[in-house]
Amino acid sequence: QVQLVESGGGLVQPGGSLRLSCAASGIISTVNTMGWYRQAPGKQRDLVAGIHRTGSTNYASSVEGRFTISRDNGENTVFLQMNSLKPEDTAVYYCYATTAGSVYWGQGTQVTVSS
Repeated sequence: QVQLVESGGGLVQPGGSLRLSCAASGIISTVNTMGWYRQAPGKQRDLVAGIHRTGSTNYASSVEGRFTISRDNGENTVFLQMNSLKPEDTAVYYCYATTAGSVYWGQGTQVTVSS
């Protein structure tokens, strides 16, 4: 089992920045990929960014160049630095972690971009 605890969401004006954190605990030696999905009201949950234990990353095209994902393997924490935020980035952001046979989710953190 892997437990994920997110932090860092909130309200920010367009053009602003936020940094999300996700701390993993449990059988973390089995975790391969960690990252973030987001879900806006009435929409499906979509991948934002992911990072493998080797350091390779992938991003949704809508956030590439604005968001940066990083991972501290020693602290078992993944970060999402979000810059140049837009109103369309408003959503609940969910941290995830994958092992060989499972996907684990955090509880979600709200990000609202509004003036």
